[in-house]
Amino acid sequence: MNTDDLYRLLRINHVQAQGIVDTVSDPLVVLDSSLNVQAASRAFFDTFGVDSDETIGQPFYGLGNGQWDIPELRRLLEDVIPRSAAVIKYQVEHDFPRLGQRTILLTARTLQDDKPHGRTMLLTIVDATDQRRRDDAKDLLFGEMRHRMKNLFGVAQSLARQTTTEGRSAEEYRDAFLGRFAALIDAEDLAFDEQEESILQELLGRILSPYSSEPSHVVVEPGPPVLLKRRTITSLCLILHELATNAVKYGALSLWTGELRISWSLEDGGRRLRFRWQEAGGPSVTAPAQTGYGTKLIKATATYDLGADLNLDYARDGFRAEMLIPLPNASPDA
Repeated sequence: MNTDDLYRLLRINHVQAQGIVDTVSDPLVVLDSSLNVQAASRAFFDTFGVDSDETIGQPFYGLGNGQWDIPELRRLLEDVIPRSAAVIKYQVEHDFPRLGQRTILLTARTLQDDKPHGRTMLLTIVDATDQRRRDDAKDLLFGEMRHRMKNLFGVAQSLARQTTTEGRSAEEYRDAFLGRFAALIDAEDLAFDEQEESILQELLGRILSPYSSEPSHVVVEPGPPVLLKRRTITSLCLILHELATNAVKYGALSLWTGELRISWSLEDGGRRLRFRWQEAGGPSVTAPAQTGYGTKLIKATATYDLGADLNLDYARDGFRAEMLIPLPNASPDA
């Protein structure tokens, strides 16, 4: 049914038309030329917490204690609509008293009345908040994927440069490089692995194995055994991979003299993990002038996914990172 048919029904048989209006899944209101409500759908009443007695015949801007008195909506109804037959999916952001911050799409159509200068408007309201959030999540995921692919290629180049050719045949160089590259792919896969649990020390070994051709370049100090659950594993892998990528491209692991040292301890009876990442012997460090995508990813993952306290220290003699991670779903591995 199009809006003209609906309008004719409203004029000819209000009761029957109201029943049809109530079948519309999205909130809908019918406004007269003074923007007073002539009719509204049941979906409108249910969604915005108003009833017919306080809605029908009332100014639209005054409904629900003025929740529709929105500057953008006023401009749409008073300035845009009179100059056009319809406006389709006009986006408005607003904080509604009962619903909170929402993204709504407004579609307004005007219909001429038989009366001189008469005008009736059908206004449909679509709550696009969840779809907007899904779209934003997809955009974030796509941005993360692009970033990770760029990093993967950059690290592969660094591995190729760091794999020595001295005293090696072409076949030996190939095998050495491909072995480290395979370890890099294994470390990438960890971020999306389906495993339910992993021991921290084993996890570190798998993640860091591609990033140094000499064991002395990456030192994992002995620490208490910690069994991590899946959610913690995924987030921690993303952070560690990002830190390792930066170390290879710009930090300690970009030079043969560089060293990466990792340590951890348990606090509060095993309920929190203090994790330390310390680089030394690399290029002189300066704090970045702008926060790059990688740093944003580290901070967001640590703060929102792990609920961790994060400290990034751009000390001149070597970058340091420390996280204090709650372990609500992890326990010491006896």
